Amino acid sequence: MADHAHSADAPAMDYAEHERTYTGFVHFAEVGTVAALAIVAALAVGGAKHAWGTALIGTLLAVLGTGVGIAAPSIGWRAPVVSLVLMLLALLLL
Repeated sequence: MADHAHSADAPAMDYAEHERTYTGFVHFAEVGTVAALAIVAALAVGGAKHAWGTALIGTLLAVLGTGVGIAAPSIGWRAPVVSLVLMLLALLLL
């Protein structure tokens, strides 16, 4: 069988850094998922309703909200959800 003994020169695991990295990854995944949904909704507005100006504004709002959501962890995914809601309303009302 293989020897799984740890050598003396291997550093100890930095669990605090692992937790920080995991938290950052989850934060980025949440914001990115909502931003992708907002951009898809904007493309649906442009394609289905032929309102490409509205779609462009929605896409720019999604990109801006993504930047704010990533920079401010307390806001997080709520920043790009504004664009998503606006694009879904435009898709329903236009």
